[in-house]
This record gives sequence, C-alpha cells and structure tokens, in this order.
Amino acid sequence: MIEHRGTLLSEELFEKRFVCNLDACKGACCEVGDSGAPLTSDEAKLIDQHYAAIEPYMTARGKKSVKDQGCTSVVDMDGELVTPIVQEYAECVYAKKDRKGVWKCGIEQAFHDGKISFNKPISCHLYPIRVTRLKYHDALNYHQWEICDPACKLGAELGVPVFRFLKDSLTRVYGADWYAELEVVYGEWVKGK
Repeated sequence: MIEHRGTLLSEELFEKRFVCNLDACKGACCEVGDSGAPLTSDEAKLIDQHYAAIEPYMTARGKKSVKDQGCTSVVDMDGELVTPIVQEYAECVYAKKDRKGVWKCGIEQAFHDGKISFNKPISCHLYPIRVTRLKYHDALNYHQWEICDPACKLGAELGVPVFRFLKDSLTRVYGADWYAELEVVYGEWVKGK
C-alpha cells in the first residue's frame, strides 16, 4: 500500500490497466449483481429529493420497482445503503439501455442534461476502485470483476493505469491537488520499479 494525503492506495491502481469498453460490455455493471450500487447517505437524500428529475431517464420497470418498494434507496443484505434493483431482472432501477443496447445511468444522464446538480453515485464513478473507510484513512483498492475483462484488455492495449482512467472521479472525491500529487507519486513509483 502507498500512503498519499489521507489515503492508502493499493499498488494495483498503478499496475493494472483499465478503460471502460462499453461497446464490448454494454454497461453490464448496471445489470449484473445481487445488490444495487453503494450509496452515501448524502447521495441517497439527493436522489430522493430530485427523483422527479431523474424519473424520465428510467425504464418503466425501474419506475415501477421504486414505486412497489416505496423508496429510492434500500439497505441490502449486508446492511449497506444501495440503489434498488429490479428484482426480476437484477438491473439497477436507475439504468436504461440506449439505442445501441448499452446500459446508461439515468442519474448521470440527468446530470449531463443539467436537470440535477450531482452526478451518479461515487461508487459507480470510481469503479473499479472500491473505497473502504478506515479510522484515519480511505483505503483504495482495485476490484476485479470478470464482466470488466474487456476494460482490462482495452486498458492494456492503450497503456492506461486504473488511477488515470479514473482521474475525473478521483478529482471529484479528493480534489485536483490530490490528483496532481498522485501523478508525482506514480512517477516515483515507476522509477522505483
């Protein structure tokens, strides 16, 4: 692990290569799994407050699932706050396929269209990094999921380390200075190899 300004970084964030390849995976992370996307309590409140602006970006079955469950976020089997899923199909209620058959996040689409002022959940924006909150640090670890094999392949072809692919989301969470210094840390790490 590498310590960097209040975070502990797995070296895999430097070693592994990753670039989402939506043409290959079709956004399967929005569709596969037994639980929704992890949410912070603030994100859950924002989604609830702005649900009317997000709803037009959802599927009919996603809207029905929210209505049937009576909530815009749920607590999963592990006691974590997450987005609800459409039980019969397992996709996130906020996911919708585009014309090319690629799953897209309705929250993110509403944000890009200027309907809401916040982007998709940070757990989605940071993927494949998973953050564990420790007493004094955030631990940032690489999460490997077979549905992301096309992203690993494309990342390797393009030579893009995980942390660079996630520049925008890491900056969203930790700030531009933190990210700029991370590039310096990476340079030193490369020299040490």
